[in-house]
Amino acid sequence: MAHSIPKPSVASWATEFTTLLLGLALLVVLLAELPKDIFSPNSQRFFFVIGIIGIWRYSWWFVQALRSVWYNRRVFPQLRAEADAVGAIERPDALYVLCTSYRIEPEISFAVYDALVREAQDYGAPTTIFAAISDRTDVDVIEHVLDHNGWPDNIEIRYMFQRGDGKRSAMAEVLRAVSRCMPTRNSLLVSMDGDIRLEPGTLEKSLSFFMSDSELGALTTNNNAIVTGDDATKEWYDLRYAQRHLVMSSMSLSNRLLVLTGRYSAFRADLATTPSFIELVENDHVEHWRFGNFKFLSGDDKSTWYWLLQRGWRMRYIPDVYVSGFEELPDRKRFFKSTIELMRRWYGNMLRTSDRAIKLGPRPMGMFTWWSLVDQRLSMWTTLVGPTVAVLVTLFVRPSFIFAYLLWILFTRSIATLVLAWQRGRFSLLWIPLIYYNQVGGALLKSYVSFRFNRQKWSRQGISTGEPDDPQAARRQRLMGHFIHGIYFSVMAFVLIITTGVLLPPDVVSLTVLTDWGILPH
Repeated sequence: MAHSIPKPSVASWATEFTTLLLGLALLVVLLAELPKDIFSPNSQRFFFVIGIIGIWRYSWWFVQALRSVWYNRRVFPQLRAEADAVGAIERPDALYVLCTSYRIEPEISFAVYDALVREAQDYGAPTTIFAAISDRTDVDVIEHVLDHNGWPDNIEIRYMFQRGDGKRSAMAEVLRAVSRCMPTRNSLLVSMDGDIRLEPGTLEKSLSFFMSDSELGALTTNNNAIVTGDDATKEWYDLRYAQRHLVMSSMSLSNRLLVLTGRYSAFRADLATTPSFIELVENDHVEHWRFGNFKFLSGDDKSTWYWLLQRGWRMRYIPDVYVSGFEELPDRKRFFKSTIELMRRWYGNMLRTSDRAIKLGPRPMGMFTWWSLVDQRLSMWTTLVGPTVAVLVTLFVRPSFIFAYLLWILFTRSIATLVLAWQRGRFSLLWIPLIYYNQVGGALLKSYVSFRFNRQKWSRQGISTGEPDDPQAARRQRLMGHFIHGIYFSVMAFVLIITTGVLLPPDVVSLTVLTDWGILPH
């Protein structure tokens, strides 16, 4: 049965046309102001540094893109055919759905649960929905949904009220309740957020992969965004999902992923109810030489991923199945502040988990997945090389070099945007500046968070944690983070200063003068 692809929220044609005019104007200015001797011998060091880093970063990115195309065009169609053949005759013994909601608007909750109930009814497997909710109003909404759909015979609803201390405790309570149901090896569990709407056919087209592959431990699907916000916000979310699609497809070629997205992921129920799995979801923590032992506030999707990765279970991305998220920035009127806040939480979750995953080595995950985790650590520094070199050369060598760098940015990000658009099936001119913002802004945030990843905040629930209760101890931690971060960035800047020729090392005559003056020892 074919299902149409849901349309994401996108920018208006007026915004796209305005962006086109601004882009063309910028291109004209850059070409007009480009130095005539830009390729002179004096420019070799600049192009050498930018070129080497660019070749490294873009060759790796194009490897990911080629793997993504191969997976979507060659590998996945065969996997889809096998899953559909088995799914037509088999269903899981039982399906458990973990849906967590915290102060979600009633109209969104109705849309989410209405789609979920319809999906479960159409799928036909005995289904128990565990609604982890925060308010009595949610019960009224869900019962209205059940009444609207005629109270399907194959669906049971169980309500569990959250304690308000984060998503992890709510998930753990539900998983313990599922474990008391004694799920069989052929039972499945879907974990989803309360602001995610399942599109028609989601369960049928995704859960069948467990029937056709006994070594598959978990899977996740493609995403769309239903955005409340301006055009830049709409395209920012869709760009992130386009980038996610490329990386997820590439990683799935190795039967592993880098995260099991909390928006919608499915697991074998017997694995998800293992005591060690539940314990990691509820009390995941890290022991750090500076921060001591601290628990993770968010990032449950990284914890579930790590548990499966550690034990060698296969993971899969299903690119032709979409779920739609109701997205809204924490502060709709402040795009940069809100997106930085979100990226800071996402990157914090990544950095808190990737180090221990890297320490597992390539054996449980394969070399490509392992190197992808290492590259996440390296990329936050290599991405900053280009802008840092451009600023140094512009300030201390030739101001007009900034035009060459901006032309390079316009060219490379346009190519990257075209590749993403080819795979996503749509294009937006706003993606060109937004992809640069994501890359450089994201790299700055990653480098910042990597020295302060104990500090955690969840804006929806108004929870923050990770720092010592003693104000003096917290202040010392922050100062140490600033100091170490400063050392790392200073070393990188110093190497780039020498490499680009902004500051040349002293020659023999200079060393002799400094020695005669007593500045250097004899």
